[in-house]
Amino acid sequence: MNRLPERHLSGAAVEPLPPSLPPKRESLDGVTVRLEPLDATEHPADLFALSHADESAQRIWDYLSYGPFPDLASFTTWFAARAESSDPLFFAARHKASGQVQGMMSYLNIYPANGSIEIGHIWLTPPMQNSRHGTEALYLLMAHAFNSLHYRRLEWKCNALNEGSRRAALRLGFAFEGIFYQHMVSKGRNRDTAWFSLLDYEWPLVQANFQTWLVDANFDAEGKPRQSLGALNGALRPH
Repeated sequence: MNRLPERHLSGAAVEPLPPSLPPKRESLDGVTVRLEPLDATEHPADLFALSHADESAQRIWDYLSYGPFPDLASFTTWFAARAESSDPLFFAARHKASGQVQGMMSYLNIYPANGSIEIGHIWLTPPMQNSRHGTEALYLLMAHAFNSLHYRRLEWKCNALNEGSRRAALRLGFAFEGIFYQHMVSKGRNRDTAWFSLLDYEWPLVQANFQTWLVDANFDAEGKPRQSLGALNGALRPH
């Protein structure tokens, strides 16, 4: 069975220096989903409706530093400002089968000289949660960061109380690095932040697991996966 090597401290020279490129406002196209640069005229209506439909849908805002919003107008104003940002650089996730825009995510903390980048501001509305296209959307960001932009470190950070996000990071192949206590204040509350990362030399085995998981043959007639991505990636790490 393939396993990732254990990480170790190193002061080795980095030669050549990271050739990482800043991400651009461009679409990333997958089989079931397409990531699109934010469009304040095209994307907000679906996202607002799906993320504010009821109390259950609004749970996606619990651990974010913004939202929920009182109405579509205020959401659209907030959304338009996000569309202008380059770090974070936001994407809307469009489910190809339905045509709906069902989620948002971004690159942030972008440091090309260090070869380090983060994916975050991830919120998926109920139709996208625990779905094949939700996982593929995150895979598109991860693959683009490593394969096209040539980063050597990909980060995932979340509120340490957000067990769902912590489980998601491990399922996607990230390694837990620790907790930054009293890291920030969010919505007037203390936030301890859990840090995860995935490194360039770890990516090929993690990518192979994504490719195994995403194929049509892995899904039954109801769209449920036959294999667990979390189990595939969990088996890669010695601990």
